[in-house]
Parts: sequence; C-alpha cells; structure tokens
Amino acid sequence: MNFDIFLSICQTEVDGYMPSETTMFENFFDQVKLADELGYETAWIAETHLSCQTQKETSNAVIPQFYGEIGLNTDVLQMAQVIFAQTKKINVGSAIRNILCNGGPIAHAEAVRTFLKLKDVLGYRDRKLCLGFASGRFDFANEPYGIKPRTLWEKQAWPALKGKILSEATEIFLRLLKGETLSSDDISYRNLSRKDFRSDVDWSKVVTTYNQEMKLISLEDIRYKLTHPQQQKMEVNFEDQLLVQKYWVFEKLTLIPKEVSLEGLSLTLGTHDPTLQNFANSILPVAVFNLSITPQAVIDETHQRMKQVFHKEGGPWTQGHMPRTALIFMDQTPGLTSEQQNAKAKLKAEKAWTNYWKAMEGTLDLEKVKNAVGNAIYGNCEQVAQQMKQKYHPEDRLMLWFDFNNHDNEDVMRSMNLFMKEVRPKL
Repeated sequence: MNFDIFLSICQTEVDGYMPSETTMFENFFDQVKLADELGYETAWIAETHLSCQTQKETSNAVIPQFYGEIGLNTDVLQMAQVIFAQTKKINVGSAIRNILCNGGPIAHAEAVRTFLKLKDVLGYRDRKLCLGFASGRFDFANEPYGIKPRTLWEKQAWPALKGKILSEATEIFLRLLKGETLSSDDISYRNLSRKDFRSDVDWSKVVTTYNQEMKLISLEDIRYKLTHPQQQKMEVNFEDQLLVQKYWVFEKLTLIPKEVSLEGLSLTLGTHDPTLQNFANSILPVAVFNLSITPQAVIDETHQRMKQVFHKEGGPWTQGHMPRTALIFMDQTPGLTSEQQNAKAKLKAEKAWTNYWKAMEGTLDLEKVKNAVGNAIYGNCEQVAQQMKQKYHPEDRLMLWFDFNNHDNEDVMRSMNLFMKEVRPKL
C-alpha cells in the first residue's frame, strides 16, 4: 500500500474548543513536517473558499448548522511552496482545487504552470504537485465568479447543468495546462439530455422552459449560435438534447510561462462522472478520487474502465492512481486491554461522526453515523492493521485522515507515529 496523509485544517468547535486560525495553521505545519519525517508520500490538503460563517447569513445557506470554517486553505500552490521549504521529501496534493472560482480554468492553468516553473527553478524538481481538481463542494463559492444560472431554464436544470460546466472547465484547464494555443471556438459544446435528469418530469419541465425562452430565435439561428463554427450545420431535435451556451468565451491565447515541464505534476479528477473521467484522459493522464464511503462496486468498475482509457503518457493504470480517504481513529493507551483500547477508539469515531452530521445537516441520523463508523478504521494498532487488510487492496493509495473532528495536535501526531511505526509493518 501507499500511505499519504489528508489534512483538513477544519476550524470548527470540538468539545467547546475553537482554535484560532493561527493555531490551526501551526498545528498543520507540525503535522506535515512530522508526516515528512515519518515517510508519508503526499500531504493532501483540503481546500475551501469564502467564509462558511458568512454564507449562513445569505438567502441560500447550504450549511446553516455548521459553526466555524470547513477549511482554511484557499490556495494549495502557496501552501506547497512553504511546505517544500520546510520539508525534505513529501509531495503536496490538493483535495480538491476548485477550477471554477477565482478566475476560472484559464486563471488556474496559468497559476499551475507558473508554480511548476518556480518549483523547478527553486530546486524542488524532485517534489511533486498532486493536483486534485473539480468544481468545489458549495455553489456559494462559485457564484461571485459568475458560475450560476443565467436563464430560467438553467436554473431549473442546475443540478444537472453543473456537471456540464465542470466538463467545459476541465477541457479548457487541461488543454491550456498542456501548453496549447486555443480560443473558446476550439472548445466542445456540451448538451443536456434525459439521462442527465432524475425523472421524466424534471426533464420535460426544462425542455418546455428552454423552448419558451428560445421561441424568438429560429432553430437555424440557435444552431449557428450554439454549435462549433467550424462544424457543419447540425440537425438537433430539441426534445432530445439541449445545447448549453459556453460559460467561458475568449479569443485565441497562449499561457505563460511557456517553457514548463509537467513531469512534476500529477492530476486527479474529483468527480464520479465516468464520461468526464474518460474525456479528461483524452487530453492528459488524469487519475480519479474516491471517498471512504464510495461503494465497492463503483470502485471496482472505475478501476476496470480506467485500465482501458487512462492516457498512455501516464503509463499503465494501477490501484495507486485512485487515492482513497481512510478515516483513522486509534487508541493504544497503556494499561488498557486490547478490548478496551478498541472500544475507546470506536467511541472516538462515533463521537466524531455524530458531531459532523449534527453540524452538516442539523439533525442526528443514527443510521448515517452507523454506516460512517463502519467505513472508518478504528482500534489499537493490531485491529487497525487487520481492518485495513480486510478492506483495502494491497496496492491501494490511502489518504489517511487523522485530524477529523480533532484539534488535539499531540493526539493527531501520536496516531500518525503509531500508524507508521506499528501498523505499517503489519501490512
């Protein structure tokens, strides 16, 4: 197995204690430096944008019960430069970088190319940026940047449309990152169809509104406006598919710096959409994230499919190309029996997940807590090793998450130590 570490920097109240931002970052750097010393391969850092506290005051609060900030890292590129300067070997990853906000895919591709150039110039050529990217978790972080419904039909179709926007952004991001010169005319159009919606009723409602809003424009004009200018005229049945106007329109451009090596970059896409996973790999090698609660059937299917579609420049697809979060709750308290240690660790897991669901949903769903704890790894060193052998493939890449709902810096680092020194040798 490959062992990475996941660091959330989540500033929320735990047992009545809310650390300051300074304390949160101090704890983070303590942990990432220890991870480097212990031999963790990559430090994956959660990313969040705009205050969760402030969004609670808006008209569309998505997490009204959450107190604090889900994460304090807003820019993995700045974080990586500091981490590289303070450590010796560890790579840095983003889980995930939102390529829709903060200027969109063009700005993000430019920033990453600049980072890669500086990384090599500053002598960190052997260190890797493991860039996980997607569209972010919450709409409120994207809306100030214009990523929101532009028409009534888009508002009605928004849950389905968001995936198409990510697809458009992904194409722009990857092609510019690769060093291509292009304009928005070179970017494919996206469309929505029945399969993108949960029900016939939802689809029919959107189709009706779409046609009403387009009724003043002839179908021929729509085709000219919405199809690639270099393509021949398309015969489109608007009862079958709806063409989506592009969110990014720009004339021909090339990013600078131009002389950039992508050897120090690995890419991982944060979506379960197999169509987008496949499409991304037609441009560059792009791995796939999966979470600790992803059904095993989905994981297995993804591995089989990616063996066929993974971009040839990335080499053969391996289990390690799918980083998986693993929540770890450990207890090795001296003087306690194995049963007592395991029970104490399980209690810690239950408590952490209970607090999480209360904060995120405002209600306590015991079934969700039960399922989540069942997906966590908990116990003393021996039990943790046994659970990991049973649950994971021997060649999996795991992002071990020790700081979930835990601000006790010494406890987190103690668990990090125990895992690498006592659990890893047993695997």
